Amino acid sequence: MHILQPKHSKLKQDEVKKLLVKYNISLAQLPKISKEDAAVVSLGVETGDVVKIERKNDNGEEEYFRVVV
Repeated sequence: MHILQPKHSKLKQDEVKKLLVKYNISLAQLPKISKEDAAVVSLGVETGDVVKIERKNDNGEEEYFRVVV
């Protein structure tokens, strides 16, 4: 992982359920990320998994979520 690359982590199934309820969305409504993307290959993700991306900015840290396709 490169120092400028934001942190990527795979969510557990219970975390995914909480996320979907919190934002009142379905899994299909999340933005997509390829399972062959260099940032997630080392996580061992499969299609349908959800990845959390933590990006740092001037106001602290923001979280983004992607579903693996």
